Amino acid sequence: MAEAERIIGTPDTPDAAGDGRERPGSEDTGARAGESGTAPTGPAAAGASGTGEPETAAGPAPRGRRRIAVLFAVALFAYALDLVSKLIVVAKLEHHPPIEIIGDWLKFEAIRNAGAAFGFGEAFTVIFTVIAAAVIVVIARLARKLYSLPWAIALGLLLGGALGNLTDRIFRAPGVFEGAVVDFIAPKHFAVFNLADSAIVCGGILIVLLSFKGLDPDGTVHKD
Repeated sequence: MAEAERIIGTPDTPDAAGDGRERPGSEDTGARAGESGTAPTGPAAAGASGTGEPETAAGPAPRGRRRIAVLFAVALFAYALDLVSKLIVVAKLEHHPPIEIIGDWLKFEAIRNAGAAFGFGEAFTVIFTVIAAAVIVVIARLARKLYSLPWAIALGLLLGGALGNLTDRIFRAPGVFEGAVVDFIAPKHFAVFNLADSAIVCGGILIVLLSFKGLDPDGTVHKD
């Protein structure tokens, strides 16, 4: 009996003959296990780097934060430059004769402007104040989707210039939201303006160029 069992083998015992051959279907079972989509556990789940930390792809968030930092840095620089220049003009130049920089072609002359940039629309001071505040809010909201460096610079110039003139509207005479802006750059045959106006114009020109090239604030490029 023992001899018969040795020759036939025991059906209930896998690999009873001890010849090391795999049972039929074992390869299919392994393949199905690999294709089942079950997430790996144990050391394999620690990531290919072997550091024990899950690997994360570098997404747009860090790049977006850097662009936002550039926007506010440019805005702060433009705002500070405008504010300091106006303080100097009010202290040293107001109620004094103009200073000739390039003969009659360019002078520094302190003027209080109740209108918009370059002296336009003096009867709508409050409206221009509201517009400047709205521009600041729009730029702040747009900054969340900003991934383009040129757009960050352009919007930073707009933001800094708008803040500069808005500060005059709020804190200078004759009253809150009706204050007159300090202008002092006086080219020949042109309106008198300030550094905030210059920042707004430069930012606007840059935005027009970027739009013409098809570059969006989120960094994508479209072609009409």
